[in-house]
Amino acid sequence: MLCGGGDVTPGHVRVGRRRSKMAPMKPAKLLLLALCAVITGVRGDSLSILQAPDYVSFQKGDWPISGEKIPDLVALTMGFSVQADLQWPGFKSGLLFQRPKANVLVVVRGAGSLGLPSGVASYPLENPVPFTLDSVAETVHSLFAEDTPVVLQLAPSEERLYMLGKANAVFEDLPVTLKQIRARLSQDCSVVSSLPLNSLSRNAEADLLFLSEVQVLHDITALLQRHRHLAKDHSPDLYSLELSGLEELSHRYGADSQQYRDANAILASVMHKFAEDVYSLYGNSAVVEVVMVKSFEAPLTRKSRSILESRQISNPDSPYNLAYKYNFNYAVVFNIILWLMIALALAVIAAAYTLWNMDPGYDSIIYRMTNQKIRMD
Repeated sequence: MLCGGGDVTPGHVRVGRRRSKMAPMKPAKLLLLALCAVITGVRGDSLSILQAPDYVSFQKGDWPISGEKIPDLVALTMGFSVQADLQWPGFKSGLLFQRPKANVLVVVRGAGSLGLPSGVASYPLENPVPFTLDSVAETVHSLFAEDTPVVLQLAPSEERLYMLGKANAVFEDLPVTLKQIRARLSQDCSVVSSLPLNSLSRNAEADLLFLSEVQVLHDITALLQRHRHLAKDHSPDLYSLELSGLEELSHRYGADSQQYRDANAILASVMHKFAEDVYSLYGNSAVVEVVMVKSFEAPLTRKSRSILESRQISNPDSPYNLAYKYNFNYAVVFNIILWLMIALALAVIAAAYTLWNMDPGYDSIIYRMTNQKIRMD
């Protein structure tokens, strides 16, 4: 059960404004401040780095990054190579032989801003197209197949859970379906009993989806605290979480509703604590990014996968008839072909050398038949 681990109670953020006595402002200044507020509110899509070790350098600035480049950025932070160079000044490659132990990417749909701390590096996101970290997951699994790293991709809104390696055994209790979510939130140790719900209700479907995503963040840190050995191995871990509870709340109640504001404050508090807990569990060697988008420009169609997916990369039932990228008999077949070719090459060289240096005087009747005088035996 998920309730057996240590309780991780998300923090509480009070949303409000402190009244103070201020001097009256001129109409020109008020107009300028209003214009700045409008411009700031329009640019809502962003990429924020909540936590990162010192050897993974993110430069603070206002450089925009395209949404389709996010997987390449995640791969570079983990020390992997990419097909095309990332021409983006916000990231500097760190030490070659020192890489983070984990990378956690959280995509929050329907959020313009979450009220993150001021010291967080944040960059505007342009061309917010849907993306996945499947290529990074395949790279992690192919390079560290013997260590079986944790690869977890989760989207509660679509009841989609993809686990690979050690995640199959550790995170199989995470609630994914609506029935599992209702059962999990009804337990005494759920986040419902510790969060200030205010205007949110556990009976509404949109509110239930948001609370389930908050519960998943809580359960992931609780499971990592219980299985601390996962953060101490030599293989890097990858987490990709897609949260769309705020988007559903904005569609259900509106972006100016009290439910949306309360959910925004709760998620900001939970995300801040989630990033701190993951960063601490991995020994200050984890990168935690948050992508906030109001909505994606194009729908993403991807094939659903089983909760208990096998460890093979390719799908034998794929309509594209793709070959396996790696087979566990590859090393055996490679050694057999290699040494057989070496043995055949040496045999050919030895035979050629022997024939070239052969003395015809020691040969049989083949050469003696060519003489003019055939000696009759």
